[in-house]
Amino acid sequence: MFEHATKRFNQFIKDNFDINDEKIKHKVIHTYNVVKMAEYISNDLNLSEEDRNLARLIALLHDIGRFDQAKEYGTFREDVKNIDHASLGVKILFEGNMIREFIEEDTYDTIIKKAIANHSKYKLETEGMTEKEIFHSKLIRDADKMDSFRAKTTDAIYTMANITVEEVENSLITDKIYNDFMSKKTILSKDRQTGIDIWISYIAFLFDINYNSGLKYIKEQNYINRLVDRFEYKNLDTKKKMEEIRNFALHYIEDRIK
Repeated sequence: MFEHATKRFNQFIKDNFDINDEKIKHKVIHTYNVVKMAEYISNDLNLSEEDRNLARLIALLHDIGRFDQAKEYGTFREDVKNIDHASLGVKILFEGNMIREFIEEDTYDTIIKKAIANHSKYKLETEGMTEKEIFHSKLIRDADKMDSFRAKTTDAIYTMANITVEEVENSLITDKIYNDFMSKKTILSKDRQTGIDIWISYIAFLFDINYNSGLKYIKEQNYINRLVDRFEYKNLDTKKKMEEIRNFALHYIEDRIK
């Protein structure tokens, strides 16, 4: 089932998008790494074969709306200003029944639909959802964030966030962003005012990891140190606060894992 879905996904990208476009390429790489993260969580939680396969399928399709977003708007930032990529993904897959091109049976349609629709929301609203729908929504949210940490350590800043290295290194952390982080809160896009605010918001994904599998992986890959150390902060106050953010995040991971 997954092999068939993968072939169809690759064809979908080839037929509709320029694979040489950096943003398209970025999201293809991200998609397959989220599949790997879903597999990592599945193995760590010792999931059934059914749930493993379902987790991989959701991961493969979770960002299908991002490609049209990149093609149309040239940015992944702030869905609210252009389009909600998760809702677009659900529309692409289910309004015209394209989902059948990826997965022949409809047994898991509702789970897939709800997981994709919820994967990028600021907060998962579980009212009216079944236990299985909640579980897979949490799993894809974790897998997505786990690969976001990888991308933020390796990929071009402008490709990911439409900001420059200079904007991150020379800007000040606003009080709300710093206080939200130190209160273990994820950060709303609308609250970010500076380049470094945007960068801190990515590190704050840490506080929305549901399963310890993701935290263990983030620790194994040394992602917190790698994200903090990616830039040379020119402002002394920013430099000081980034060290405080580093230490707070590292202790948070240790406490959660224990």
